[in-house]
Amino acid sequence: MAAGGAADAQARFGHSVKGLLTEKVTSCGTDVIALTKQVLKGSRSAESLRKMAIITTHLQYQQEAIQKNVEQSSNLQDQLNHLLK
Repeated sequence: MAAGGAADAQARFGHSVKGLLTEKVTSCGTDVIALTKQVLKGSRSAESLRKMAIITTHLQYQQEAIQKNVEQSSNLQDQLNHLLK
């Protein structure tokens, strides 16, 4: 029974971490979008706008990669729990 309890605790911890990571990624993405909008409003330089658009695109790719890693970690957690049974 101790192994089952440990697996349950690991599963809860994994879901908790996944939730926190997802929340942080979403918050970070929202902040980046808000910052980009502010810069676009205040900037008159076409070069600055282009650079900011490139940075935003790169950050979106990073956000997607983090999101995929979070989803994969959940799958690995499920596989581990299955193996521990």
